Amino acid sequence: MGGNKKRAIVLMNLGSPDTTEVKDVRKYLNEFLMDERVIDSSYIARTILVKGIITPFRAPKSAEAYRSIWTKDGSPLVHITRQLKQALQQVTTEPVIIAMRYGSPDMKSAYDEIMRNHPDVTEAVLLPLYPHYAMSSFETASVHAQKVHADGNYPFTISVVRPFYNHPAYIAALAESMKPYITGNNTHLLFSYHSIPEQHILKSDITERHCLQTSGCCTTPSPAHSYCYRHQCYTTTTLVAEKLGLPKERYSVAFQSKLGRAAWLTPATTARMGQLPGEGIKDLLVVCPSFVSDCLETLEEIAIREKENFIEAGGINYTYIPCMNTQPSWVEAVATLVQP
Repeated sequence: MGGNKKRAIVLMNLGSPDTTEVKDVRKYLNEFLMDERVIDSSYIARTILVKGIITPFRAPKSAEAYRSIWTKDGSPLVHITRQLKQALQQVTTEPVIIAMRYGSPDMKSAYDEIMRNHPDVTEAVLLPLYPHYAMSSFETASVHAQKVHADGNYPFTISVVRPFYNHPAYIAALAESMKPYITGNNTHLLFSYHSIPEQHILKSDITERHCLQTSGCCTTPSPAHSYCYRHQCYTTTTLVAEKLGLPKERYSVAFQSKLGRAAWLTPATTARMGQLPGEGIKDLLVVCPSFVSDCLETLEEIAIREKENFIEAGGINYTYIPCMNTQPSWVEAVATLVQP
């Protein structure tokens, strides 16, 4: 760094309800699902769908799911993000702050903390903890952070770290976290990424004519790839598999956590759990590279529910590989990603 520039690092994650009470889960779901970049319909249609249909039915079930993974420290995702902040603070002299896109601590509180405790900061470096570009993750986080910054008239500037799906530090850290689990030649590795609506892929296509137009669109070079979630997921998979020395027959890709009836990315993780044993795959490892911190979608959906689906379908051995969380190689990678 040159001159008198003083930076602060803001780690941005998704967020969680404040508690597992239905009212708090309902509040969180309303904030999350009313985001126009999550459900991209008109405000009126979104309100009817979310507040009239989805949330009243989903909140009690989600509350029960959260209770199955909640810890004495509260939400695993928020607690792990706090731990990551502490670990990163050990390797940098720049102040590290956390913010959640939904729930607390919110973006405004992060900026206010910079103002209150670090008034000499001239630039906030925002790292959305989403490796891949998607409207409903990286884009909404960065747009929201910029809006809150503009509305608050803060004196420091902000910069946003781009998605790091192919960054060597991220790939190396992810491979390192998986390596202890890759044993034996009979185990299959499933890369399970969070799914998104196909419509989001099409809306993010800056060429308006590439994504999802051919079976090979993700491997055909295009400017659209800079904003294509599907391409970036497959790129991460290929790079990690190469790093681990895995032949193509030892791994595959699926997409989890679908919501609603619209067309989402496939194959679906749930469907694959029912099919893999019939294909002779009885020993399964599952990793979720679109998440860097363990959360509801990894700890409850993948580690509990999908394991039950796999065993029920005839599988024998099932292992969920935890997210990188606060592993030293990931902390080092984060420090690299936020470097000027």
